[in-house]
Amino acid sequence: MPFSLLSLRRVPARLAVLFLLGPAMSGEAWAGIAVRIDLARQTMEVDVNGAHYATWAVSTARPGYATPVGSFRPYTLDRMHRSSIYENAPMPYSVFFDGNFAIHGTGDIRNLGRPASHGCVRLHPANARALYTLIARQGLQNTSITIAY
Repeated sequence: MPFSLLSLRRVPARLAVLFLLGPAMSGEAWAGIAVRIDLARQTMEVDVNGAHYATWAVSTARPGYATPVGSFRPYTLDRMHRSSIYENAPMPYSVFFDGNFAIHGTGDIRNLGRPASHGCVRLHPANARALYTLIARQGLQNTSITIAY
């Protein structure tokens, strides 16, 4: 008999397997983006699907300010954000990860590699664009951001 209650009970399990394996079985690539920011070294490392993609100099919070520490998921992207807190300052290629904190490009490239921001993670504009584009293609849900000393 082609249809039975036993086969009906297996439908959810079969759908779950297809849901989990569907992209792999269809040939679609899944890429996980891991962004790691080292506050002591003022660097960002980016891995895609477990393979090293880039290491870039950053600027994080200068004395008197703080960059959040921990594990985050980005929640929004903004191609050209302007700060609502710091005199409408441009924040190109913003990747927001914790409240008003973002990874974004900066025109203050001479200070990359040392603390200089109000708490955001600043990148060279070309590197900010590369990261923004990578996250936009692969998805916010496939991206993790870790900030540590």
